[in-house]
Amino acid sequence: MQFNKINNIIGWVVFAIASMVYTLTAEAGGSLWDCGEFVSSCFKLQIPHPPGAPLFVILGRIFIILFGDDPMSAAKAVNMMSAMASAFTILFLFW
Repeated sequence: MQFNKINNIIGWVVFAIASMVYTLTAEAGGSLWDCGEFVSSCFKLQIPHPPGAPLFVILGRIFIILFGDDPMSAAKAVNMMSAMASAFTILFLFW
């Protein structure tokens, strides 16, 4: 029982550190490669080219709405969503 509690606490600490690092280094605008396509598809709820992207587009749209539904902050919102998804990946990899 004690191991599970310590494992959960350390896992959430690792998540907090990873999310802080990812959010502090998130880019405010669009990046090279496919980022512009994904940001525009999240903003308009359109379909980008790779399979498996509908979940990314829906979650991106939710983050864009949370950030104020402004075209100027859409890229930052999608980058923050990617940062949080990466932090959760680190958490699950730790567990």
